[in-house]
Amino acid sequence: MSDPRWEDLAARVASGVGLVAVGMAAVWAGGLWFHILIAVICGLMVWELVSMLDTARSASQYILGAAAAAAALIAAEIPPGFALPLLMLPSMLGFARMERRAATYAVFTALILLAGYGMMAVRDDFGLVWMAWLVLVVVVTDVAGYFAGRMIGGPKLWPLVSPKKTWSGTVAGWIGAAVVGILFAKATAAGPGLAGISIAVSMASQIGDIGESALKRREGVKDSSHLIPGHGGLLDRFDGMLGAALFILIAGQIVGFPPGVQ
Repeated sequence: MSDPRWEDLAARVASGVGLVAVGMAAVWAGGLWFHILIAVICGLMVWELVSMLDTARSASQYILGAAAAAAALIAAEIPPGFALPLLMLPSMLGFARMERRAATYAVFTALILLAGYGMMAVRDDFGLVWMAWLVLVVVVTDVAGYFAGRMIGGPKLWPLVSPKKTWSGTVAGWIGAAVVGILFAKATAAGPGLAGISIAVSMASQIGDIGESALKRREGVKDSSHLIPGHGGLLDRFDGMLGAALFILIAGQIVGFPPGVQ
C-alpha cells in the first residue's frame, strides 16, 4: 500500500522539473526573455485571482489578467517613475470590473505586480548570481519544508488555514535557507549576515504561502487553478516567491542590496 504522505510526489516532481527548466533558461537569458516570463506569470496569477474571487466575473478574469501582463512587461522597459503608476493601474481597473471582492483583488494584484517588478529589477540590476540566490532560498525553503513536514510531522503551524504545514517543516525551511546564505556568502563578497537575511527571506516566502492559503480557505477552493499537475496553479507555486520578492524590495532599502555587499 502506498504511503499517502507521498501520493502527490510524482506529479510534483515531474511538473516541478519542467518549471525549473523553463525558469532557469529565462533567468540565464535575462533581459527581455526574463521580462516576458515574469509578465506572463503575473498575468496568469491575476487571472487565477479573479477566477477565485468573483464567480460572476464574465470575461473579467481575461481582461484583468491581460492588463496585468501588459503592465508588468511595459513597466520593465520604462523608467521607474513611470513604471510605478502603470503597475498600480490593473488594481484600479478591478474596481470597475469586479462584482465582488474588489478590494481583496486590488491589494493582491498590486502585490503580485510589485513582486514581479522586483524580481525583474534583481535580475537586471544585480545579475544572475543574486537572482539565483533569491530563487534558491525560496526553492530550498519549500523543498526542505515539504520533506521535513512529512517525515517528521509534529505540531501544525496554523491548522485552521493550512493543515499540512508543520513547525518542523517551517524550521527546516529556515535551516535550508541559512545554508544557502552561508554558501553564497563564501562564494561572494557578502558577509556572514547573509545567512540571517536568507532566513528572513525564507520567512517572507512562508508568509506569502500562508497568506495565499488563507485566501483560498476563505474562498472555499483547494487550488488557485489546475494549470500545474501536482502543484495546482501559479499562485500556489509562486506565492512564496511573491513574499520573498516583496521583502527584498523593502529590506533592500535597509540592509543594502546585494545583501551584505558594500
